[in-house]
Amino acid sequence: MVKVIQDIWILDKAGIVVFHRTFDKNLDVQLFGGLMSALNSFAENLSEEGLTSFELSQKKFAIVQKNEFLFIGNAKNKTKEREIFRELESISEKFFELYSEIFETWQGDITLFQNFEDEIEDSLEGTIERFKKAFW
Repeated sequence: MVKVIQDIWILDKAGIVVFHRTFDKNLDVQLFGGLMSALNSFAENLSEEGLTSFELSQKKFAIVQKNEFLFIGNAKNKTKEREIFRELESISEKFFELYSEIFETWQGDITLFQNFEDEIEDSLEGTIERFKKAFW
């Protein structure tokens, strides 16, 4: 299985990042979550679907909305968008399989999701893979 996703953020309906795995440690995760939530709300006013994808110079971002959560992942801009969406769909299914019971009484404690990376390891590009690709 090819590891497609480089960075991932999972946001609740308020824009709070409940889980993330990013390589850029300088990025303020909650600020990013608030920005993405605001952009998605704006896009929903223009289109019922909201924001589904966007590109920056070297990264392609995809967004999957499920059960009032946003699953945002990025990959290299050469990656096919449908591959990113497929991985995000798989990740979202795992997320709700593992944590659906928690949401019945959830009080906003995001530490409950900190081990989720172990569950989606097959979808996430690792540090070693990124290092290797930099030299190939």
